[in-house]
Amino acid sequence: MKKQYRHLIVVLALLPGLVAFEALGQSNERFGTAALSELTVPVTPRTIALGSTLTGGMNGASGVEALISNPAAILVNPSTTAMFSRMNYVADVGVNYFGVTQRFGASNIGLTVTNWDYGDIPETTVENPEIDPNNTWSAATIAVGLTYGRQLTDRIAAGITFKGLSQRIDDIDARTVALDAGMTYIVGESGLRFGVSLRNFGPQFSFDGVGLQDPIITASPAGTYEVPGEIRDVRSELPSMLNFGAVYESNLSSDLTATVLANFRSNSYDVNQYAGGLELAFQGLLFMRAGLDVSSEQELVHWAEWNVGAGLVLPIGPSRLMVDYAYRPSKVFNSVNVFAASFTL
Repeated sequence: MKKQYRHLIVVLALLPGLVAFEALGQSNERFGTAALSELTVPVTPRTIALGSTLTGGMNGASGVEALISNPAAILVNPSTTAMFSRMNYVADVGVNYFGVTQRFGASNIGLTVTNWDYGDIPETTVENPEIDPNNTWSAATIAVGLTYGRQLTDRIAAGITFKGLSQRIDDIDARTVALDAGMTYIVGESGLRFGVSLRNFGPQFSFDGVGLQDPIITASPAGTYEVPGEIRDVRSELPSMLNFGAVYESNLSSDLTATVLANFRSNSYDVNQYAGGLELAFQGLLFMRAGLDVSSEQELVHWAEWNVGAGLVLPIGPSRLMVDYAYRPSKVFNSVNVFAASFTL
């Protein structure tokens, strides 16, 4: 018992320093200047429907999905789980997410892949400003994550994710690495649990490639000639964020369980976010979800404040198949629909 409280005291002692670190990094002048903003977008149904409040973990959630919010939350995974999610994002952008997790005693490991497909985009130049459907360029963003989580005590878990990040825009590309880390704490048998996570911590991000070559045309009495030139890409920071979450689960009856979630997100390069979520589980088979996600400067956000979703579990012998859906409305662009299927052995 004393060892458990020592772990908790260490976590609580570190939180003020982490908050101060994030506060120093946040400034209105820096909003929107980070690279790879895709890393801040929730891509799975349960996460979206509950307002991105899974930092504390959640009983019944897929470890493949929970580890996105907090690597330590991978410990909700009971055995072997695989998950595939598809999100139809704004402007016909497609986002695919796949992951698999495996429990080994008090530990869990996970492998995830997120792929952003922006489709074919018409290319226009100074010389050819008209759109030609046969002249297009493409872009893609890929994030590959390897997660390890361990149950330190019966109440405290910790986890870490190493991510390889790659982005290609036509004929330029960039690669870097990032780190997610977090802890969760379960308050005995009370149904209450807390979590903290630091996400997208890593080195700067910059592009390279032939697309940055920009020869200079120079005129002389003998004619014109090219002088080699290159556009210098400015290095950008990754969109680091600090999350604090709380989860409370209560059995309202023998067939109905309610889970209430809350989360605070401190963004280094965006507005802070306050979120809450509610999930109702009927016999552990049918799930109804709703979430509220508001920002400190809501007028700067094009998403609506609310999200909804649902899930259905189909038992298959000792295994189970779960199908999830979420709807995320936008105040400006088309609304987002997300579907996922996960299979647990």
